[in-house]
Amino acid sequence: MADGLLIVGASQAGVQLAVSLRALGYTEPITLLGEENHRPYQRPALSKEFLQGAITKESLIFRSQAYWDEHRITVVKNERIIRIDKQPDGSRTARSRSGREFAFGRLALTIGARARRLPLEGADLPGVLYLRNADDALELRARAQSASDVVVVGGGFIGIEAAASLHKMGKHVTLVEAGPRLIGRAVGAETSEFLLKYHAAQGIDILLGSQIKRIIAKGDAVRGVDADGWLIPADILLIGVGVVPNTELAESIGLDCDNGIRVDEYAVATDGFTVAVGDCANLPNPVPGAPAGDRVRFESVNNAIEHAKVAAYAITGRPEEYVGIPWFWSNQGELKLQIVGLSAGHDRTLVRRDDDAGIFSVLYYRGDNVIAADCVNTPLDFIAVKVALAMGAAIPYGAAADPATPLKSITVEP
Repeated sequence: MADGLLIVGASQAGVQLAVSLRALGYTEPITLLGEENHRPYQRPALSKEFLQGAITKESLIFRSQAYWDEHRITVVKNERIIRIDKQPDGSRTARSRSGREFAFGRLALTIGARARRLPLEGADLPGVLYLRNADDALELRARAQSASDVVVVGGGFIGIEAAASLHKMGKHVTLVEAGPRLIGRAVGAETSEFLLKYHAAQGIDILLGSQIKRIIAKGDAVRGVDADGWLIPADILLIGVGVVPNTELAESIGLDCDNGIRVDEYAVATDGFTVAVGDCANLPNPVPGAPAGDRVRFESVNNAIEHAKVAAYAITGRPEEYVGIPWFWSNQGELKLQIVGLSAGHDRTLVRRDDDAGIFSVLYYRGDNVIAADCVNTPLDFIAVKVALAMGAAIPYGAAADPATPLKSITVEP
């Protein structure tokens, strides 16, 4: 029976899993396999610094080839696994689209998620783009050189970040969001309204509660869109309407999937053998005190890293339950939004705002307990809430109301 670990998905989670295993003393062969024809790279900058041309492709690369060689990790590019076979003797083989075979003793799925497609006629026209991987970013950056008008569909993190970047590059940007507010699934109403006013003041046209009804073409390229009767010119139509977790391979080998690959608190899937990590994984809510049976699927760098560490412990036979406070960030032009905790279930909010000092934070409370915060250009608030949540400490609601009061100074340890 073959030994070693096959990691399918050269993502942040896949890289971290390989690195963590070697740090824990795992000595068996590791193969890190990705379907893109690029060395493993970081994705967050694709919609920001890389799109703007502020950083190069090389600066996105996770590790040098010397690192992979030294740690005996085989990196395979440009291969997509389409089938996994189990032989009568118990051996397992993954088969790629090109026909290559990869024998393994243990399997890890770090296959992430793909961009949700917009089902519109003309959505396959040149100039209708998505932004999920390096090739997407390269095409967008190239087309943006000659574009004047850009329409971005989707007011989530990717949509807003890309809109802010393209506006900074001198493009006229219109952002179309079907919902009633920006980033409606991730932040509260106060933060959404703050972001709306900021980006509108910068010169981005924002249409809320609107949908693209049709794509207007001229020849073989997009030239505009019809958004609920508004005809908007567009040299580029960038679609960012969420993602779909990649579960097809997991389903083909019988793993339970529901908004991702279902795993336990140790990142182990329902066959008791495979681990699934990162954006593709549906896991028990790791926040201390979360309701029993509550499950989540995170799309964040922090989760990919911490979840991969948990999976590494499971693979080495030293299982450690995933417990932690989720946090996220989003750079939008001159704004840095940092989110810590999960605000679902809050019953009141507290806004700390001082426009002269550039301070804006929203704290979310359930009863007397702070459970989350949105912090815009206020890193000290973010750090204070993050530390408080990790310690189980209290930040009194009344005392926190004054934005000039450092949250750290009023935190009450348990």
